[in-house]
Amino acid sequence: MDRKAEILQLLERGYSNAKELATYFDVSLMTVYRDLRELEEEGKIVRRYGRIELNKKNELQEDEEKCAFCGKDVDNRFGFTYWLRGRNKLSTCCPHCGLLIYDTIDEREIEVLLTKDFITCSPINAYEAWYVLGCDISPCCRPSAFAFGDKKHANSFAKGFEGFVFGFDEAKEKIKELMKRGQRVNVEL
Repeated sequence: MDRKAEILQLLERGYSNAKELATYFDVSLMTVYRDLRELEEEGKIVRRYGRIELNKKNELQEDEEKCAFCGKDVDNRFGFTYWLRGRNKLSTCCPHCGLLIYDTIDEREIEVLLTKDFITCSPINAYEAWYVLGCDISPCCRPSAFAFGDKKHANSFAKGFEGFVFGFDEAKEKIKELMKRGQRVNVEL
C-alpha cells in the first residue's frame, strides 16, 4: 500500500496532524507535507486550523453532521439541504453557508434545494425563499442570514432586527459581497 492511501486510513482512525503522521511513518515533516499537498489537490483531504480531515464533501453522506462549507455542526432548524443527482445530500449549518456554497456546485447536479422557514421550521424551496441578511442577531455564521417562506414575515423580521430582505439570487450575491468586504466588528470596552 502506498503512503498516501495509508494516510487516508490513518485519518479515518483518528490521526489529525502532520507531526503524528511523520512519527508514524518515521519520515520528515516535509515528506508528509508533500503527501498532504497532493491529497489536498486530489480533493481527498481538507486542512483546517492545523488539523487534517478527510474531505466529507466527496463522500456526501446522508447522515452528514458537519456543515459542508464551514465545518460547524449542522443545525437542522435552519440549514440548507442540497439533494444532488446520483448522490445523497449535502448540508450546511445555516443559510449564510448555504448561499455561499451554491456557486461551488454545478447547478445541473442540484435536484432539490431546501431550507427551513425561520419562524415555522417548515421545509421550503430555497430558490423561492426570502432572505434577511445583516441583522443585529446572529445564531450561527456572520454576516447573519435567515430564510422565510413569506416575504411579509421577512420584512417584519428585518424591520425588527435591522436587516435587509432579498430573493435567492440577490441574497447569494449580497452575502458574497459582504464576505469580500468583511464585517465591521463592534468592540465595547
